[in-house]
Amino acid sequence: MNKKTANPVTVAVLATVVAGTATGAVATGATGAAPTAAVPTGAAHAAPSGHQPPIYWSPTPIASKPGEPPGYALFQRACAVCHGSGPARPGTRALAVKYKNSLPALLEERTDLKAPYIKQAVRQGLTVMPLFRKTELSDADLDAITTYLTRKRP
Repeated sequence: MNKKTANPVTVAVLATVVAGTATGAVATGATGAAPTAAVPTGAAHAAPSGHQPPIYWSPTPIASKPGEPPGYALFQRACAVCHGSGPARPGTRALAVKYKNSLPALLEERTDLKAPYIKQAVRQGLTVMPLFRKTELSDADLDAITTYLTRKRP
């Protein structure tokens, strides 16, 4: 697959197919919300011992909760499918291997990220991370996510 033409949905569907659990179609919500991942629970969806559960997409919109920093809901919708917490998050798993506990694997816990780097990684892609076009993630949404990830923390 050409990295310049890949999009997050294509990559996730291919990852699911490679895992041998293709569900057939990727839905898009009537609200236009980007698909988000849900890791199924229960015996019907249990992963074989030693294997990570596959990523499943759902068009569930995520709303900001009172007190959440700006950009939180956008990060959850657009980024957490790969960079959230949990074992089925390939971006977080890759960063954990790369940094070997010298830096947090969760992007939301990092304090060293700079806005230009985040924007370049999102727009151009980075190794196996696909790029996000402006039609998939607007400049305003990317600015909000960048502000969220680079926010001052107590």
